[in-house]
Amino acid sequence: QVQLVESGGGLVQPGGSLRLSCAASRSIFSIDTLGWYRQAPGKERELVASITSGGDRNYVDSVKGRFHIYRDTVKNTMYLQMISLKPEDTAVYYCNAEEFGSHYWGQGTQVTVSS
Repeated sequence: QVQLVESGGGLVQPGGSLRLSCAASRSIFSIDTLGWYRQAPGKERELVASITSGGDRNYVDSVKGRFHIYRDTVKNTMYLQMISLKPEDTAVYYCNAEEFGSHYWGQGTQVTVSS
């Protein structure tokens, strides 16, 4: 098992930036896939970005060129750097770890993009 704790959310104006962090309770080096999901009010949870143990990254089309997912295997932390934020990016952001077919979730962090 692995416990995940997100941080870094908050209120930001349109066009602003935030960096989300996801701290794991143990080594993330061998975790198959790490990902960031988000869920806006009244909408289903969607995968925003993911990174595999081999370093392959994927992004949902709506964030390509604005979000960057990366991990620090020394700090056992995954990050989501977000720039050029838009009101439609407003959601609760969750980090996820997939390992041996099991999924582990953090508690979520709120991101609100508003003027």
